[in-house]
Parts: sequence; structure tokens; C-alpha cells
Amino acid sequence: MRSLNGRLLLAASLVLAAFVSATGFSLDRAFRQSAETALRDRLQGHIYSLLAASELSPTGEFSLPRSLADPRFPTPGSGLYAQIDQVGQRESWQSPSMLGKELQLTVKLSPGERRYRELETREHERLLGLSFAITWEDDAGTNHRLTYHVAEHLTPLESQVGSFRRTLWGWLIALAILLLAAQGGVLRWGLKPLRRAADDVAAIELGEQQVLDGDYPDELTPLTDNLNALLKHERAHLERYRNTLGDLAHSLKTPLAILSGLRQSSAPAPDQESTLQDQVGRMREIVDYQLQKAAMSGRSPLAQPIEVDGVVEKIVSSLKKVYADKSISFQHTIDSNLQFRGEEGDLMELLGNLLDNACKWCKCRVTVTASAQQVPGQRKPILKVCVADDGPGIEPGKVSEILQRGVRADTQTPGHGIGLAMVRDIVQVYGGTLTQQRSDLGGAAFIVELPT
Repeated sequence: MRSLNGRLLLAASLVLAAFVSATGFSLDRAFRQSAETALRDRLQGHIYSLLAASELSPTGEFSLPRSLADPRFPTPGSGLYAQIDQVGQRESWQSPSMLGKELQLTVKLSPGERRYRELETREHERLLGLSFAITWEDDAGTNHRLTYHVAEHLTPLESQVGSFRRTLWGWLIALAILLLAAQGGVLRWGLKPLRRAADDVAAIELGEQQVLDGDYPDELTPLTDNLNALLKHERAHLERYRNTLGDLAHSLKTPLAILSGLRQSSAPAPDQESTLQDQVGRMREIVDYQLQKAAMSGRSPLAQPIEVDGVVEKIVSSLKKVYADKSISFQHTIDSNLQFRGEEGDLMELLGNLLDNACKWCKCRVTVTASAQQVPGQRKPILKVCVADDGPGIEPGKVSEILQRGVRADTQTPGHGIGLAMVRDIVQVYGGTLTQQRSDLGGAAFIVELPT
């Protein structure tokens, strides 16, 4: 079953059916036991009433008056029968209700013994009987052993239980139907936010809205927030592609115009050839910069976390080979299990450019420190990375120019080139900050702070 509402309704129906069945059988059994107990108590009461009405004649014979407490005893075929057996007497006393009935009520019991049993007449009528044996001592001290028997039809009991059963199951089934209808309404109301979210997604696909802007319950808020963040991330990524391609086209206009002018001269002069090479190299840098800028993914809430220590190890291992002639001493202190949420390529580009820049300008030492730091007022800590070198550092007047937002690759300060511009753009995409200060080693220290 693909419908979530259908699954929940089916599960609720099965649980409700099991509960109603168990309840019905329990109540039915309890009522039947209660009815049988009441019947046994009535039979016991009849025994006591017969004992109270019994009389002993001077000849040692027992007798009972014609009018008894229950009017069914003197009525033939009434369904309530009584018999008294006396040891030593051939005939037993029988109630008038036993006229024409052949019931085997006689049973041997010890004095004080009581026994219930089911009986059946020749007409296949079922009865419940009770026999009770006593010893009666007369005035002369003679003991007389008597056994009292009473029996009552089970038909009224079965009729009572059947009526109760029909009423019980009728009400239980009606109640189950009402509960299922109520459960269906509750499920429909409870799943309404999911249907609203599906409608919002469909509206986004049709271009009618930009994000999931419904009022969702707390259980769905993390899901809708992540979906909205993902939508914004993808939309921003697409916008960066468009802007980057526009910047690339605009950046190439001037070098192309220069190349077009040089192509018109039949024999370019040596200075023109140098200009041509410069413009070609400039175009290559512009293309590399804009393509790398377009490839930046930015922070995604659903991105797989990346171990920072492993990425630094890879970059340092590569730079040791590139700058083997400088014999650079690398020192990195990184918190264990420190993670970066984003694309691994962006982290490689960011740290790679910072470390490459440090290696270019250092004398012999480069340090990398990375840690997670808690910021007051924020729930999640930030990722703080510092790359420092022991080189000459950066002149204070050029710091703002290098880190200025929107500085193009073709206007970067020589020596720092495209790398720091890429670092700046990556940090901006991830919503972080990039600052520069003088390091403890005497050179430049670039500090990157990124949200996690």
C-alpha cells in the first residue's frame, strides 16, 4: 500500500478489530459466568427454602407443605424441579412440577457434600442440578440421612446470554464503525501538513512560488527548512553560474579587442608580440578564475561532512613536493574530528590557495591551525582556520585592496594573483569571513571563519 493515510488507517483498523474482538469475547464470557453464578446461587437458595419447609412426622417420614416459596414447584412442567431422597425409604418426595418428567436426580453423596451437574431429559432439555446431603437428628436422637435435589432449565439462561450477546456485538460493531470514521478524520487532519507540503512542492515546480512557505508543525519544520535551504542553495548556485559566465564574457572583451588590433598588423613589432603574450596569459587567468568561481558549490545543509585534517594532509603533501627547494617546515594543529560541511573541492581550493600563497612568500615556516569555536548568541560553533607564514607580510595599505569584495582577477596585486580572490569568493559563498593580520611568525596570517 503506497498511501501513508491508507497504511495508518489499515493498521488502526486491525488494532481496533483485535481490541473490539477481545473486548467482546471478554464481556461475553464474564456475563455468562455471572449468569451461571446467579443460577447456582438460586439453586442454593431453593435448597435452603426446602430445608426450612421440611417437616418430620412422628413415624420418621419427611413431608413438605403444598404451598412452597417459589410458585413454580407446584406447577407441572414449570422448569423448576425438586426431589428429596431419604435413606431407608422406597419412595422419594417430588415436587408437583415433576409430573410427567423423568429426571435422574438421585445421586449418592456424603453428609454435607454438595454437587452441581448438568442434566438432560428425554426431550433433550438441558438443566442444571444441585444435590445436597444432610443428616437430620429427630427428638429421639435418631439420625435420618436426606439428600435434597433441585434442577432448573438452562433455556432461560441461554436466552438471556443470547440476548446480551446480540446487544453487545451490535453496540461494539456500531462503536467500531464510529471509531474508524473518527480515526479516518483524525488521520486526515494529522496528515494535512504533509499534503500541504506536497502541494507547495508542486507549486514550486509550476513556478507559482519560490519556497515552502506554509505554517508547518514542529515535526515537519526541520524537513521544510532543509528543503528551503536546498532550494535557495541551488538557486544561488545557478545564479552564480549565470553571473560568472556574464563576467567571463565581459572580461574577455578588452583582451579580444587588443588581439584583434594586433592581428591586423602584418608584422607585429617585438613590443606588440610581448603585448600579445601578456594578453593571452591574462585571458587564460580570467578563464581559469571564472570557471573555478562558477564551480563553487557553497554550503549545503544536506552535504556530507568532510574531515578537515585529511584535506590538510593531502595539500601539505603536495606542496612539499612543489616547494622542495625551499625546505619549508609545515606545522598544523587541527582539532580531532573537526568537520567541514560542504563540497570537498571547495575546501581543497580554499586551503590550497591559502597554503600555496604562504609557501610563495614564506622563508621557511608555514603553520595551519583549525578548530571549532562557539560564538555567543549562536547555537552551532564556527569553523576557524588560520594559515600563517614567516614571510615579509602584506603592506597595510594593500590589505583592503586584496580583500575587497568584487575585486576582479585582472586587477589583483601582482604576487597574490588569482588564489586569494578565489579564497575570498569561496568564503563569501559559504557565508563566512576572511581577515588578514600579522602572524606571530612575522609574516601574514589569513583567518577564515565559516559556519558549520
